[in-house]
Amino acid sequence: MQRVTTPATNPSTQPTTRRVENHDEGQAWYWVLPNPLVLSDGRPVRDAQTWFAQRRPEILGLFQTEVYGKSPGKPEDESFEVFDNDPTALGGKAIRKQITVHLGAGANAPKFDVLLYLPAKAVKPVPLFLCFSFFPLQRVMDDPGIRLQDEWDRNHQRHASQRREKSPSFEVDQTLDRGYGFAAIYYQQIDPDFAGGMQYGVRSAFLEPGLSDVRPDEWGTIAAWAWAASRAMDYLQNDPRVDRARIAIMGHSRLGKTALWAGASDQRFAMVIACSSGRGGASLARRNFGESVGDLNQRYAYQFCANYRKYGRHVTDLPVDSHELIGLVAPRPIYLATASLDLHSDPRGEFDAAVAAGPIYRLLGGQGLGMDVMPPLDTAIMGDIAFHCRTGKHEVTAWDWQKILEFADRKFGSAGR
Repeated sequence: MQRVTTPATNPSTQPTTRRVENHDEGQAWYWVLPNPLVLSDGRPVRDAQTWFAQRRPEILGLFQTEVYGKSPGKPEDESFEVFDNDPTALGGKAIRKQITVHLGAGANAPKFDVLLYLPAKAVKPVPLFLCFSFFPLQRVMDDPGIRLQDEWDRNHQRHASQRREKSPSFEVDQTLDRGYGFAAIYYQQIDPDFAGGMQYGVRSAFLEPGLSDVRPDEWGTIAAWAWAASRAMDYLQNDPRVDRARIAIMGHSRLGKTALWAGASDQRFAMVIACSSGRGGASLARRNFGESVGDLNQRYAYQFCANYRKYGRHVTDLPVDSHELIGLVAPRPIYLATASLDLHSDPRGEFDAAVAAGPIYRLLGGQGLGMDVMPPLDTAIMGDIAFHCRTGKHEVTAWDWQKILEFADRKFGSAGR
């Protein structure tokens, strides 16, 4: 898609770094998008072999160095501690496991926990959703067996939390009833979500000797959270009750961005679900609607690599855009969910990015969206790229989960039924 502008005159000025959001489609425009099917030397990409051997690595490398930052590989001393294995959880509905992922040897090595529920009646390995949680794991399900985690509050303070509750963002019971497993990780246990939080997180443990900060092309917090999902995947790939070939990664908002980057950078994830990921996620950077790249760099610079800051006032210099991020998932299925009142995240920008990713999916023998006009509200379209814009605000609802589970049934096959 090389749609340029609405109205018809392409603006000559670059986006401002001031937080001035346009929410009027009549005033929206697009800058010309990078062509994902042209190599850096100008040669066209006409087959899957060229995509996987040459073009995909080019695009992935640009996102690594210019947007999210480079992450380390799998730690040599990574290990897993299963400290809970209860076959009678949730009233006998589930097997609950809790696993600590140790990211190195020694008492001071970083670590994080994974909460895992599996259908108790399953007779074979099950497909599974690995989800990022905004809250400690004892606030995912009101289950007294979940080990309490410390919580980071809005004042950037870590404190012990006794609060237990069922999160409205996760339909764990419905997921289990349909034959899927459910796993969650608390993102701030990996790297705290504020500027200056690196000293308390996993990135500090992997700093190059003699440095007090990461280099400009090295990981921000989004890449750190995504890297941790890959470390959780290291465990899930070897749990005999989990179908290692059918594991989906899911997140909402900034964690939707994270799910996209996790799925793009780790091809073991068989499906990606990103809800309201907005700018810096699925929504096109080259569109002046909602949050801007400049705003991201002002308010959330720590979430990206330092190189990304170059593009706040010069978004057309950014060598990639979100349609190519979606394309990095191809040909694996991806679901983009958003909401009508979530103008900050630019639902139209997410849809148009999905349309623009279609040629990559088709090159690889898959399906794009199958349409280039926004569907009506509360209507899900489900090719290999799926999309819906639900009536409502910036959240994940039971309706979203219903559609996501339907999509998983289509792409994974009805799990356990």
